[in-house]
Formats: sequence, C-alpha cells, structure tokens
Amino acid sequence: MENSAVIVLKRAVELDHSSRFQESLVCYQEGIDLLLQVLKGTKDETKKGHYRQKINDYMDRAEHIKRHLEQEKEDGKYHNQIKIADNATGFSYENLFKPYLNETLTEVWVEDPYIRQVHQLYNFLRFCEMLLKGPCKVKAIHLLTTKDEENGKNQQISALEEIKQSLKNYGINLEISFSSSIHDREIRFNSGWVIKIGRGLDYFKKTQGRFSLGYCDFDLRPCHETTVDIFHNKHTRKT
Repeated sequence: MENSAVIVLKRAVELDHSSRFQESLVCYQEGIDLLLQVLKGTKDETKKGHYRQKINDYMDRAEHIKRHLEQEKEDGKYHNQIKIADNATGFSYENLFKPYLNETLTEVWVEDPYIRQVHQLYNFLRFCEMLLKGPCKVKAIHLLTTKDEENGKNQQISALEEIKQSLKNYGINLEISFSSSIHDREIRFNSGWVIKIGRGLDYFKKTQGRFSLGYCDFDLRPCHETTVDIFHNKHTRKT
C-alpha cells in the first residue's frame, strides 16, 4: 500500500511540475487516500507522525491546485495541452479522460468525422463503455459524424444502431446525426469540459498481431502522434 502511494504521489508531483494541474490533482487525491489507509494500519508513533505530515503537505498542495483550477475555470482561462508522441503508450481513454469525469457529467457531445470504419466504430464503443463505468452519471450521448459511402454505409449504421440499443439497456440515450461538412473533432461534456484531439478518437496504432501486447489493454497500445487540448467553459451550451 505504501509503495502504491509513493508511485501515485510521485506521478502527481511530476504532473504538477509540468503544469498538468487537473491530472496532478487526481493523482494527489488518490495518493492521499492511499496514505490515509497506510496511516490507519500503522502502530509506530514515529511513522504515524511522518505520514500525517506528508498527508497534510499533499493536502495543502492539492487544495492550492483546486483553488487555482476553479479560478481559471471561472475566468474562462483554463487550457491544458497534452502532446502524445509517436508510439507513446499509457493513453487509453480511461487515462486520458479520467481527470474530467465526475458525478456532475450527465450529457456528452462527440463530433468526429471518422466514426466509420470497423476499428473506429470499436473506438467509439470503447469510449461509451468508459463513460458507463466512470463515476459520471451519463444519460445522453450525441454523436455527429459522416456517413461511410465508400465501405457501405449499412455496416456503419447497423453498428451504431447496435451500440444505441446496447446503451439503452443501461438507461443511456444515443442520438446519432450525420453531416457531410464536419471536419473538426471535439468532445464536450455538460460539466464544462471541452476536449479537442487532433486525430479524434482514432489515435491508436494497430498491434503487430492479435496476440501482441496492447491488443486488449489500450494502455499498452502504441499511439499515433497527436495533440490533445482541454478547455473549460463554465457555461457550456447544450446544442
């Protein structure tokens, strides 16, 4: 437990120094929770004092970051940029979006022209699964994409309809719209977060084979080079 806390808090400090404050805040909170569990199981008074001091220090830093982020959101100045290098790993949807998922999130808009081919449809399905498992209480997902005229649109439409029916079983409504002029890629949360990924959801590379690492666990899947820009708009409009 202590080793896990050290790893998470070390990551929190690294993110903090890189000005990736929203992500560092999540790591600080997780690390503090782990240290609290360590403290409860410790009988040595000297160690208890050490852990209490560390917890207080990390809590102070986390609270400072939290106030800073809230002010940036209030002023409409929040902007975080993540550069994903070619062949980088560790950027599954769970890792990328985790800092921006909470119980206030109930509605999501996805604008991505490339939810057409089979692997892209699976990407969208994985994104939906992530929303379902997260702490958020998503009730509606709106997808705007382009129709696949080259590979037979029936495959695309039938896949999206299957996803829609599957989500319905979990109380989530999927609204599907098509546009022939859409180009930009953007994901919006009604909690105010706006995530723009240069390649949209399609930033993973193929693995060398079906039994290669990364085929199932996308944290181990190499990525294409892309840039992720995250903004916060306190008054995100529902469109």
